[in-house]
Amino acid sequence: MRNCIFCKIVSGEVPSYKVYEDADFMAFLDIRPLTKGNCLVIPKKHYRWVFDVPNFGAYFEVARKVGLASQEAFDSKWISLLTLGWEVPHAHIRVIPRYEHDLHGPVVDIDKFEKFSDDEMKKISANIKALIES
Repeated sequence: MRNCIFCKIVSGEVPSYKVYEDADFMAFLDIRPLTKGNCLVIPKKHYRWVFDVPNFGAYFEVARKVGLASQEAFDSKWISLLTLGWEVPHAHIRVIPRYEHDLHGPVVDIDKFEKFSDDEMKKISANIKALIES
């Protein structure tokens, strides 16, 4: 779609802190991270909803791979996966590392996010990417 921010990220029109890419999917840091290492996993082709993605199992395997790398990179206690779908009209899985003392209770609050500098975001993405590629 022409005005979809995620499609623009896929095409390279909009920069991102990319951690993973293959022929069908891409993962990058959320610019409003709910926690350190929070990534978005998207199909490269535009689909409105997560359940519209034809290779659904492969999609969730990518989310799993990104989540485990993020958990290892920052020693999080667990990973939450969130698929709301209303914030950006392009299928996306939020991969959210969870920490004992993060900003959230048992359920993630998408209105509570952290701030990291550009340099910190580059380091966070590099750490996750290195673990995925190893």
